[in-house]
Amino acid sequence: MTRAILSLGSNLGDRAQHLRQAVSLLGRHVERCSGIYKTPPWGDADQPSYLNAVVLVSDPAAGPHDWLERARRAEAAANRERDSRRRFGPRTLDVDVIEVRDADGRPVLSDDPELTLPHPRAHLRAFVLRPWLDIEPEAELPGHGPIAVLLAAPALADDVAGLTPRPDLTLEFSV
Repeated sequence: MTRAILSLGSNLGDRAQHLRQAVSLLGRHVERCSGIYKTPPWGDADQPSYLNAVVLVSDPAAGPHDWLERARRAEAAANRERDSRRRFGPRTLDVDVIEVRDADGRPVLSDDPELTLPHPRAHLRAFVLRPWLDIEPEAELPGHGPIAVLLAAPALADDVAGLTPRPDLTLEFSV
């Protein structure tokens, strides 16, 4: 069994619906969903704001690359188009595998160029850490420490201040 943290983001089209569709496609594997946050664009300022959330998923038969494949299928269902000239450009849906834990709760570490685990920039992204805190307040990002401590770092202060909770938007899932 593996458990994974997946980050969801959208800034094109019906942003909330793209997040909901991703959760729906992950289906019975979803254990918890964070709140939704409106966030400024990261890495490429010339684009609309994002809606971001995090989900905790589990599957007794899934390995790390299975989560990556499921993330890609969700992106494809949202008609995600990649622009090689704008790595952090706008998108209908972005699903990143942030971390994976094995059946014993140990973090899976990987330096595979296709799937580096934990996500190599997660510790720098308030739009990942803050929603993750919603669903796992005691979580730690392997190699970096508790996410609550990471969020309090001076380097993330501006990003944290730019997050706006959207309690009017929710992600529904069934167990």
